Amino acid sequence: MKEKFLEIYRKNITRPGADKLLAWLETTDFFTAPASTRFHLSRPGGLVDHSVHVYERLDNLVTDEEGYPGSTFGEDFTISDETIAICGLLHDICKANFYTVEMRNRKNEQGQWEKYPFYVVDDQLPYGHGEKSVYIISGFMKLTREEAMAIRWHMGFSDTDFKGGGFSVGNAFGKFPLAVLTHIADLQATYLDEAEGE
Repeated sequence: MKEKFLEIYRKNITRPGADKLLAWLETTDFFTAPASTRFHLSRPGGLVDHSVHVYERLDNLVTDEEGYPGSTFGEDFTISDETIAICGLLHDICKANFYTVEMRNRKNEQGQWEKYPFYVVDDQLPYGHGEKSVYIISGFMKLTREEAMAIRWHMGFSDTDFKGGGFSVGNAFGKFPLAVLTHIADLQATYLDEAEGE
């Protein structure tokens, strides 16, 4: 999947700073990290797999049968291939260097205790989730407002802001269709493409 990620990235993301962001990603565990501790793709390489899945889902949501971005949403709503790649591939960049492995004990089928590796969060940059991704990307290249909102709010109504009583996610969804679509793509990838037992 790393090769697929790199191919999509290099073909579509060409704005100034994109090369530096990709070089930074190569210095992190982004391509070997899990997508989560235990919820989906909790295995080495899960994060890059999830990123590609979200890109593919978002691309399918915003392109018509002939492959024209935005056509299914009318002339006033068009999204470039670069924007699709940025939002899909980089929405969870906040998870680079985010997980570590601990050894835990459990009983095996014979009832004997054994050690097994378990992913845990080790957040060295506690800046949130979607907002942390925007922050990291913005350190290398400029995002459009639409892209920043889509990445920031890709968690939708499970975002901690909403859980704390905030209304920002609903406001963002009302103003930025790409934020809604990125959230939908993330849900589709997580619950349809990455179902347990994959």
